[in-house]
Amino acid sequence: MAETAAAFPWSRRGADELIIRVRLTPKSSRDEIGGIDRLSDGRTILKVRVRALPENGEANEALLRLVAKTLRTPAASVRLESGGGSRLKTLSVTGDAEALQAALARMSGHAD
Repeated sequence: MAETAAAFPWSRRGADELIIRVRLTPKSSRDEIGGIDRLSDGRTILKVRVRALPENGEANEALLRLVAKTLRTPAASVRLESGGGSRLKTLSVTGDAEALQAALARMSGHAD
């Protein structure tokens, strides 16, 4: 597990879920998972941009749809755990955590 934490510091695996730390940028020119970044406090996050505005939960919904589409998992499998009104969010994706983590890493350009 230590090897996994080093390879994917922006996420952690649970028994049947993947927990992902995200920094969301709304009002972008496109919807995309933009890679990995390190915050000033040392935490590592996955950068995500969406076109939706940060009003009435639209950007959060766009984030959940983009992650579900990227991972080819049902939208109901992706939940916002914390950070609803913040740029920094924690998501939970139900499913095979190892496979989800590997797929997201490949699509973010940070596979082993």
